[in-house]
Amino acid sequence: MGAEGFITELCNGFRLLMDGERGVITFESLKKNSVALGLDDLRDDEIVCMLSEGDLDGDGALNQVEFCTLMFRLSPGLMDNNGSRQWVEEYGVI
Repeated sequence: MGAEGFITELCNGFRLLMDGERGVITFESLKKNSVALGLDDLRDDEIVCMLSEGDLDGDGALNQVEFCTLMFRLSPGLMDNNGSRQWVEEYGVI
């Protein structure tokens, strides 16, 4: 897929889950839009945990950078590849 393709997919995932009016992922938007990803069995406490784990600025929602950072943290194997850190930093994900 390559670096650009991966970043594009992360951004697409963010847009799929975000609240279209606010431009961030909220509890409500994650609960509603996660069904499209086959995650319709997410419990409310799991959603709260996911949001709080990624919410770096404490506003109760995930912006695009917070979402991408969380996805990288949840996928440690991504950082094992040579050059991964460089392209992640280059694209401003972390």
